[in-house]
Amino acid sequence: MLLIGIGNGALRQKVLAKFLSELRAHQLSTFTGAVLIGAFIWLVMHFWPPNSDQGSITMELIWWCLTVAFELFKGLVLLWQPLTWILADDNLLAGRVWTLFLVWLTPAPWLSFHFHFN
Repeated sequence: MLLIGIGNGALRQKVLAKFLSELRAHQLSTFTGAVLIGAFIWLVMHFWPPNSDQGSITMELIWWCLTVAFELFKGLVLLWQPLTWILADDNLLAGRVWTLFLVWLTPAPWLSFHFHFN
C-alpha cells in the first residue's frame, strides 16, 4: 500500500503537474490513488481474507491509522512542512479532496470483505 501511495505521488509530481494546475493534479491524483488502493484492497481480500467481519474492521482501522501517520510523517519530518500546511490538504471548501480519500478508505476493506464473502 505504501508503494502504491509513493508511486501515485511520483506520478502526480512527474506527469500530472506538467499538464494540470496543482489543485487539479491533487484532485486527479487522489482519484487515481483511490482506484489503485481499491484494487490493492480487492486483491488482499481475495488472497488473504480476514477470518471475520471484525477482522476486516480491524484491518481498515490499521490501514487508516497508518495512512494518516505516513502523511503526517512525510509532511512534518521529510518535507519539514508546518502542520497548518499539512492540514490544508483537508480543506474541502478549497477543493482539496484528500479527506474524501480517507472517508473512502475507512469502509473499503469491510465493503470488499462483504462483497467477496456474502
